Amino acid sequence: MKVTNSCRVGQIKGFYETSFIDWLGKISSVIFLSGCNLRCPYCHNHPLVLNSHSVPTLPREWIASRLREFADWIDGVVISGGEPCLYPQLPQLIRFFREMSFPVKLDTNGTKPDVLAVLLNDHLLDYVAMDVKAPLDDIRYSRCAGVPLCVSHIQRSLSILAQSQVGYELRMTVCPSLTKKKDIQDLARQVEGVQKFVLQGFSPKDPLDQTLKSVTPYSQDQMMGFKEILEDYVEECRLVVA
Repeated sequence: MKVTNSCRVGQIKGFYETSFIDWLGKISSVIFLSGCNLRCPYCHNHPLVLNSHSVPTLPREWIASRLREFADWIDGVVISGGEPCLYPQLPQLIRFFREMSFPVKLDTNGTKPDVLAVLLNDHLLDYVAMDVKAPLDDIRYSRCAGVPLCVSHIQRSLSILAQSQVGYELRMTVCPSLTKKKDIQDLARQVEGVQKFVLQGFSPKDPLDQTLKSVTPYSQDQMMGFKEILEDYVEECRLVVA
């Protein structure tokens, strides 16, 4: 799996000072790093993937100064992307926030299990949200990831998370042109026993693949049906409709 990316990975290209939805139960600040090794057709953060050079880079110290102003009521920092695990200095960046006494949540696509293992073994993470794109077979997963992909990397990341002592959740975006009921059923069986699963509705507003703008998202009733399927296999399933 290789994607050429002209932008430098790991630059901070986005910052939300306060979010009530990116870390359930916590008020968090969210930073977005540039660069990704996937090209998911429904991706809504694609400027960070394809055109991050056109997005201003935010200095780390400026972000730190903003965080200090909110230190009394921010519960943690979420590092998202793009794909943060592509960034060689990710451990140092996490330590930067932890030295400010902020817990850290990582959003990842799970394609870099070795990086994930190091972060967990070094006790740098307080929570992980990992995307799962499709059932765990190379063909269906590659279709949703937008690049050829070997699911053994995803499976290893899932195993690493399951064996860690850190809380985590799996997230899946459901696009009608890519994901059918059988895909939900197959994946549910493959992740049986997972504590938390987040099912996210697809938004046609501005996907990476612009042809998806004409795709009508699944209805609330259809999404509830998918949620019920997952609830037979996972301990908790939350539905987020775009």
